[in-house]
Amino acid sequence: MDDSITTSHNRVLAQSGAGNWMFLLEAARDMRTTGALAPSGRALAHALTEPVRAQAGRRLNVLEAGAGTGSVTRSLIPQLPAGSRLDIVEANPRFTDRLRHLVRTHPVLTGQSGQARVHHAYVEELDIGHRYDAIISGLPFANFDPHQVEAIMGRYLELLRPGGLLTYFAYRGTRQARTLLSLASRAQARRQRASEEVLADYQRHYATGRSAVWANLPPAHVWQLQRPAERGPGASPTSAGVAVAG
Repeated sequence: MDDSITTSHNRVLAQSGAGNWMFLLEAARDMRTTGALAPSGRALAHALTEPVRAQAGRRLNVLEAGAGTGSVTRSLIPQLPAGSRLDIVEANPRFTDRLRHLVRTHPVLTGQSGQARVHHAYVEELDIGHRYDAIISGLPFANFDPHQVEAIMGRYLELLRPGGLLTYFAYRGTRQARTLLSLASRAQARRQRASEEVLADYQRHYATGRSAVWANLPPAHVWQLQRPAERGPGASPTSAGVAVAG
C-alpha cells in the first residue's frame, strides 16, 4: 500500500477514536437530538449499509441522514460503487465540521472531488434536486415527537426513487428502560409510543426486512423499507409490505 494512503488510513482511524469522545460531549449537551451515548458500532454500521451492497455493480445516489461523527460514514464510503454520489446530511454544526474534514481526508475519496458532499440541514428540509437509490438513516426517532417522525419518513419516501431502499435503526427496549429508571415522565412515554406507532405504520406498508444487531451498545433492530416500484399501465396491484423476521 502506498505510504500516503497508509498515513491517511491511520489518520481516519485516529479520528474515529476522537469522535467517540466528541459524541459523548454532544450527547451531554443535547441528548434529545444526539440520541445515544456512543456512535454506532461496526456491526450496526454494516447492517445499515446493506442497501448499498444489495445494489452493487452500478452507480448509486446515496443519502446518509443524521451522520453524527461519521461512524457509519466511514463504513459506507469504501462500499460505494465507482462513480456513485454520496450526500451526507447533519443538523449539528460541530458534527458537520467533522464530517467535512472526514470527506476531505478519507483515502478512498482522494482525487474524487464532488463524490461526497456534506449538508448542514434537517433532512425534512433538504432540497437536493434528485432521488436516491439508498437512504441510510441514523436519526434518533425515539427522541422525536410523532409529527417529526411523520415529516422525516414522508420526506425519505419522497427522496427515494421507485424501488429505492431505506434503512434505519431503533435501540431495543429504550422505552421500557426509561420507564424502569424513571427517566421519562408519563407524557414522554406517551410521546415515544405515538412515535413508534408512526414508524409501525410505515413498516406495515413498506418493510422488506428487519434484523437484530446484538453486537452494539445498546443492541438495536435495523429495519429496511422499500419505496414501491412504479407500475406500468395494466399492471396488477400488489401489496407493498412483506413479512419481516428477526
